[in-house]
Formats: sequence, C-alpha cells, structure tokens
Amino acid sequence: MNHKPLLYVLIFILLLPGTSVAQERRTPVVEAVAKAGPAVVNIRTEQIVKRRSTPFFGFSDPFFDQFFRDSGPTRTFKTQALGSGAIIDQRGYVITNAHVINKASRIFVAMPNQRQELEASLVGQSARLDLAVLKINQQGRYPALLPARSDDLLPGETVIAIGNPLGLGHSITTGIVSAPRRRIAIDKTHTSFFIQTDALINPGNSGGPLLNINGELIGINTAIIQQAQGIGFSIPIDQVKRILPSLINNGTVARAFLGINVEKLGKQAASDIGGGVLIREVEKGSPAEDNGLRFGDVLTAIDKTPILTTSDFHSLLGTYIPGNQIQLAIMRGFDTITVQATLSEIPNDYGLKHGEQLFGFSVRVNHGMVIVAKVRKNSTAQRIGIEPGDLIAEVEGEKIDTIADYNGTIINNMEREPLRFLIIRDQRGYYVDLP
Repeated sequence: MNHKPLLYVLIFILLLPGTSVAQERRTPVVEAVAKAGPAVVNIRTEQIVKRRSTPFFGFSDPFFDQFFRDSGPTRTFKTQALGSGAIIDQRGYVITNAHVINKASRIFVAMPNQRQELEASLVGQSARLDLAVLKINQQGRYPALLPARSDDLLPGETVIAIGNPLGLGHSITTGIVSAPRRRIAIDKTHTSFFIQTDALINPGNSGGPLLNINGELIGINTAIIQQAQGIGFSIPIDQVKRILPSLINNGTVARAFLGINVEKLGKQAASDIGGGVLIREVEKGSPAEDNGLRFGDVLTAIDKTPILTTSDFHSLLGTYIPGNQIQLAIMRGFDTITVQATLSEIPNDYGLKHGEQLFGFSVRVNHGMVIVAKVRKNSTAQRIGIEPGDLIAEVEGEKIDTIADYNGTIINNMEREPLRFLIIRDQRGYYVDLP
C-alpha cells in the first residue's frame, strides 16, 4: 500500500500556520499581560538643575567650592529619569511612584510600543506613601486598568509585575505572593506595609502595576527599598484606592483622625497578647470616643493588619483619609472585640495638643519666634532639661517660624517617634530627640 499521499498531507498540515498550537500556549499569564499591557506606560522626566560653577568645578574638593559658591556663574543642567506607570482612568489619569517624578520639571508618558511621547501634568503626590497621580495633557480615551482587591491575596498565588522602562516595550516578571501584608521599616521611625513577592522589581519598572493571574490590578510596584535582593514589594491597591480621591482632588493625602493617643505595651503584656499598642488617651468628641474606645484598651489590628508598635499605628493610619471606615481589633481585659469607626478630619490645632501630650511642653510666640511656654512636671521635656523660654528653631529639619509651622510639622510627622528638635538657649543650639 502506498502511504506517500497520506504522508504529504500530514506534512502539509504541520506546515500550516500554527494557530492551534499557539492557542495552546496562551497561558493565564499570557492572557493577563495581553489584558493589562496596553495600560502600562513609560514615564520620562526632565529636571532642570542650576548650580554655580567654581574655578575647580567638576573636580575640586567641597572645601574649596564653598569659597566660590556665591561668586561663580550659574550653569544649568538637564537631567532625566525613567520609570513606569499604569493608566487607571480612560481620561488619562496615571498612577506611579512619587520617587519616579520627584523634582521633575517636565513629565512625559509613552504608550506601549509607541515612540511618540505625550506630556503629562502632576495632579497629586505623597512622598510619604511613595505615590503620585499624573494626567496626560492630550485629551482622548485611553486604555485603563481598573483597581481590583488586595485584601484577599493568598500566599503562594501567582502574580505578574509589568513595567515599561524604555517606552519601547514591556518588562514582565512573574512570581508568587510571599506575604500579602509585609511590615517593612522604611527608616528608624516609619513603617510601611507591602505585598511581598519574588517578582523582581527594578528602577525601570518601578511604578508599574502588579497583577493577579486574572490580569487585575492589585498593587503598584516600588523599588524604593534598595536593600531588597530577589524580592519585590508592591503598594497594596486597597491602600491606593483609599487615598486616590484625596490625591486627585487635593493634590495631597488629607490626614485622617481617629482620636486616640497610644503607647507601646510592656514586654510581658506584649508577649501575653501577641502584640498591640495601649490606648492611653481618647479625645473627646472623636470617632474613637463615639465608637466606645476606652483608656486601657489594647489595639491589636486595623483592617486585619496587625499593629505591633506605635510606628505601625501612626503609619497605617496615615494611609487613610477622612470619611474612610476602618475596623479595629481591640483587647479589653480578656475579651476581644471589633469596633467599626468612620474617620474624620484632623482638628486644625491637633499638632499643638498632640505635641503637648507627647513631649510635655506647650508653645507660644514671643517677638516673632516660637518658644517653649510651659513644661509639664515629670514630663520627658523636663527630664532632659527643656525650660520655658527656649527657642524652637527646627523640628525634623523643618524650620519653625510660626505656630502654624510647628502645628503642621507635628501633624505631618505623627508616625515618627522620636522627633528631632533644634533648641536654642542663650544663642547656643543643641539637638534633642523627643520623646
């Protein structure tokens, strides 16, 4: 029997375009990238830097530069930086990291596989949360990724990190979720909570989206943690969704107010309970008082995120805005209770009250300067020798000229403990950390 005709037919079929074979290779990861890819953009920024040149410009020691700092001609330089972002609204709103657009004079957005750049404007940013919102200036309808959820992530589930570092195509890495709420100390006083994965994040795809296997937006990738090796961190999308209205409408993240002051537990109590912070004061008329929180309660979690330190509490509360509802896990005696509270706007003078309670002194203005008014007996301030009349020149590196400066600086640094003060007495300055 002659089998050659049948063999020719089989060869012919095999040489046909492999549509069925390619279709079999369309894994969930391929589908997710195809779905989300059009909304992942490259971000290029320009920064204009002005610097006075010296006779030794470019190779001199800073010791010599200081003598010519105010006398040499000014030279202007243009620097550039690259990052990624995700379009989250068809009108052209883009979410990215704040450090991607830091100090940018101009911002440009490039769509995938397109060389043409579109100029964008900064709408709002929070350096503290490392988030920024841009708006593409050219009107149109753009492909957008709608935020999903990050509170139901499972350790071990597959995730995909996408970036557009060069504006010519996507950078794609995959991994699994190691921890849905990883507590990371950004510095000695500030804690953040991230999705931790083993999907690699580098400066080029920082600001791009983290996707679940369905191609849904669950986080914004960040490369802000320089010491991470082989580990990826992403800002949970639930956090982004909470603050997004404030970034777009106000240009910054409005501070939310719960109305409690907390302190760390003793070692034995912390060991017995497994963590938490002690509520030492409940503000009158605050959401905390309205919802039954009491002095002596122990706060152990906010929206199921464990609270281990006072820094955890202040940092996590800083990811909410007025009007957000939160769930608090409270230990009261031997009972565990759950409290729902709606956060309000922070009172205008809260920094003054919070500072007086925390540090042990009040302030007033004298001859246009902010000075210590009274020092509370047995307070931290009294123990380290602060006296009435001492001039408060700086707090956390911010110059203090008015009561409003002092109030605002305390509010903006509530998640930081201790705070560094520059105190001046008899024309001599010294730094102290409080509390």
